[in-house]
Amino acid sequence: MADQLVDRFGRRVEYVRLSVTDRCDFRCVYCMAEEMQFLPRNEVLSLEELYQVSRAFVELGVNKIRLTGGEPLVRKGILGLIEQLGQLPAELLITTNGSQLPVMANDLKRLGVDRLNISLDSLQADKFKRLTRTGKLNQVLEGIDAAIAAGFERIKLNAVVLKGRNDDEVLDLVEFARHKGVDITFIEEMPLGAITEHDREEAYCSSDELHQIISQRYDLIDSTEKTGGPSHYYRMPDSDSRVGFISPHSHNFCSECNRVRMTVEGRLLLCLGNEHSMDLRQVMRDHPDNIEVLKQHMIQAMDLKPEQHHFDLSEEQPQIVRFMNMTGG
Repeated sequence: MADQLVDRFGRRVEYVRLSVTDRCDFRCVYCMAEEMQFLPRNEVLSLEELYQVSRAFVELGVNKIRLTGGEPLVRKGILGLIEQLGQLPAELLITTNGSQLPVMANDLKRLGVDRLNISLDSLQADKFKRLTRTGKLNQVLEGIDAAIAAGFERIKLNAVVLKGRNDDEVLDLVEFARHKGVDITFIEEMPLGAITEHDREEAYCSSDELHQIISQRYDLIDSTEKTGGPSHYYRMPDSDSRVGFISPHSHNFCSECNRVRMTVEGRLLLCLGNEHSMDLRQVMRDHPDNIEVLKQHMIQAMDLKPEQHHFDLSEEQPQIVRFMNMTGG
């Protein structure tokens, strides 16, 4: 398997989450600080470098590329990159806050984006504003409708649930997903970066708690369906919408990990919950026209991939100091 990405534990990497920008038009409380220092331009991968690294991943067996940020759709020139990526033999997905979808959904579909994940943590405008600090709920709801109208096969909503902030909306969010005919996944908050908005241990809401809440109204039927990511899905007998849970704390999913992340500054991050990484930006800038050298470094980096992450919400300081917008959602 010399031309494949296989780690020391025999896990084959087939999925890359590619951060195209650390910038975002929202300031979600679990993702970044209210006042952020963003990277200078020369430290961020260029669109050409983003394409080169994507092509290298695909040539090494990756069959799924997810564009993340920050908010990927605010990156200048992003549609040109998406057009190039849409021609690679890999599934192309985007995780977005939805703010740009009212004007971009049709273009994304036309240029080859296969699926969208759209963040939606609240259906109440005032609460949505508090959670995102700068977001406008109506804009996101319009974006969801635009994505549905554009004809994306499967749209998924992502909701991070925080106790005392939006856990009272879990059933409303499921009902909204059912009404729109889309899927929804509930995500346990990940302790990345130092935040001041809330105590992560106190705000922690486990997938098991959410499952119990939802089961009070809807019959959740365990499903073996997989989309290549860490979600565990459930079906409902009276709806095509699926309910998923991503549980980095309560149900560690590392044994099946098939993912790596590229941070916006070109670090190949081997694990969300560890700092094991390799600087591929420097490799590309030292060897700008040699994709084979880049691929060899990617293969070597697989030895850095740890067996599992360890998140501890009781730690006073987060183990991982980078914010989620730096990591790629």
